[in-house]
Amino acid sequence: MKLPRVYPILDAATLARRKVTLPDAAAALLDAGARILQLRSKQHWSPRHFDDAAVIAALCARSGATFVINDRADIAALLDAGLHIGQEDLSPADARRVLGPSRVLGFSTHDPGQVLQARDEPVSYVAIGPVFPTKSKARPDPLVGLTGLAALRAATKLPLVAIGGITRDNVHGVLATGVDSVAVIADLYPDPSPRPCTPTLIRDRMEQWQLLTQN
Repeated sequence: MKLPRVYPILDAATLARRKVTLPDAAAALLDAGARILQLRSKQHWSPRHFDDAAVIAALCARSGATFVINDRADIAALLDAGLHIGQEDLSPADARRVLGPSRVLGFSTHDPGQVLQARDEPVSYVAIGPVFPTKSKARPDPLVGLTGLAALRAATKLPLVAIGGITRDNVHGVLATGVDSVAVIADLYPDPSPRPCTPTLIRDRMEQWQLLTQN
């Protein structure tokens, strides 16, 4: 799989704090040229979450972008979406049985052993992190850092997504390690001060990311 340079994550908790709906944020990112979106919700999936996911799936289909659901293989299958799983979710082999052979399957890793193990799994890409300190996870794994990221890049030929604390200020150093893509959460959704976070601001931020990461 060829990953786009920027991999935006629609984090439900972050967007709720910013008072922006998931579909509105998705539409803004797609308008700015996003080619992949991941919906991440660590809370209970209510009917409203599913309805939002269905709307985003339709928006992605209309834009020709890949839609990925975090953790929930059942919802990914229902919406004909890709899936991203972690070390404590379904195994990649079991997730592939749910998804079928052709859908995108991402897999989170955090250390050399996990990256090496992933080489033999039926996954489309591997995420590695956290590269830098992050507030997006309640209990983050130990930092990988740029030196560790470069070493892990050399350990596998699978497409790699770097994640964790990546901003417009440090992204060039991350891409210099040879990773294929960078996942972004907080730096796409400005803090609601001094002005509110709006879909327009999200679109503008995504456009900045696209310009910064052009090959």
